[in-house]
Amino acid sequence: MYSKKKGLLAATAAASVFALTACGGGGAGGGEGVSFSDSPSGSLTAWGFDNADEVGTSRLDYAEEQLSDIDIDIDQTAFDAQKFTTRVASGNVPDVVQMDRQFVGTYAAQGLIEPLDECFAAHGVDPDEQYYESVMDDVDWDDKVWAVPQFYQPPAIMLNKRVMDAAGVTNEDIDTSKPDVLLDAVSKMYAESGGNPSVLGFDSVGVNQAGLWMLGYGGELMDDDGVPTLDDPKNAEAINYLKLLFDAQGGYAKYKSFTDSFDTFGDNNPYVADQVGAQVNAQWYVNVLTPYVDQVEIEAVPFRDMEGEPFTVASGTAFVIPAGAKNADAACAWAINLTSQDAWMAAGQARAQTISDTPGAINTGLFTGSPAADEAIRAEFVTESGNAGFDQTISTFYEVVGEGESYGASPAGQEIQTELKNAVTSALLGDKSTEEALADAQEAAMRAYDSATEGQ
Repeated sequence: MYSKKKGLLAATAAASVFALTACGGGGAGGGEGVSFSDSPSGSLTAWGFDNADEVGTSRLDYAEEQLSDIDIDIDQTAFDAQKFTTRVASGNVPDVVQMDRQFVGTYAAQGLIEPLDECFAAHGVDPDEQYYESVMDDVDWDDKVWAVPQFYQPPAIMLNKRVMDAAGVTNEDIDTSKPDVLLDAVSKMYAESGGNPSVLGFDSVGVNQAGLWMLGYGGELMDDDGVPTLDDPKNAEAINYLKLLFDAQGGYAKYKSFTDSFDTFGDNNPYVADQVGAQVNAQWYVNVLTPYVDQVEIEAVPFRDMEGEPFTVASGTAFVIPAGAKNADAACAWAINLTSQDAWMAAGQARAQTISDTPGAINTGLFTGSPAADEAIRAEFVTESGNAGFDQTISTFYEVVGEGESYGASPAGQEIQTELKNAVTSALLGDKSTEEALADAQEAAMRAYDSATEGQ
């Protein structure tokens, strides 16, 4: 086990996508007899927190101060889906676990986690007031709330102005609501060497961000009840356009080989090396580029839906309480305190101190899942950096965060994500038509949905 002052997932880390292992039946609702109060005590075990930085440790310190009657042990190892389901089945579970929000609905439907409506009520928190609507939609299922959200990483389009200027492309040309304009801009910026890509005009991140494109085109991955809808015709429109983008840049296979070689987090990253003209990125990637402020020329524009409106999707982690937790009361209080306004302000202060101690560092803000916390941190700690491009990029992410939409919560969340990626990859490679690939994915996702909801 790990000390209670260490182990929380860093705000600047990319949100991990966990491939959950399906678990049979059980039904929604978790265990019976769970109660929550505003004065918990005893011991608490937590799991799934890794890569701690000052944003995490400052919040852990704050929660420790507020919960002096609780003895907290944190297992710093990363969350593992198969291990989680095995532990719940055996009854050997931690009291609180951090996981990706996209899969909360799956565990809720399987009866592996507890509903938390009474947890929020015990601490006087209205989750619909505290968190972005899109963030809450990630953890709402069957008219209950199943997790305490933390972090929100909205994607937008980060621009490489050197590549764009050399090709005569403007910010207005990088507009996802104008497919023909964007495709023309991509063709102007794209370059090859020896028949292989050397500069991508636009990296759509088409497989990992397929859901963003589908929802932006007016499609959906599931309906309001969590029933899979992967074969929605609007989804096919989005994937067909993505294929046009890839085909204009050497095809998906060559694109994949090229991007796999990127030094994404290093000194020769795609913006330093001028390997992209524009790229879909989550907000955390701005942090990756701050050490290279003198070597890159960046700006950003929103992803836009087909109506031309700024659009993004919610992603991030959350705390859940497993069914069978021995001290759900303490787990609830701990999660609530870690995501409180005061905890986030402590994190903002800690991040600001780190920035001030690092010559040339830029404060890009924190994106917490709570609009009030985001606004307060920005107002107090995010100042002009002296680099107009970075300042404009930071502002763009703040502008789009309120425009987010949730993928939704579903008992088949695991299968929807897995089959979506398989279908998009197959369509982009030309192994199947888009419609055929999505139809096959829908069939597999429905089997998972029917199995998860059987008897409910």
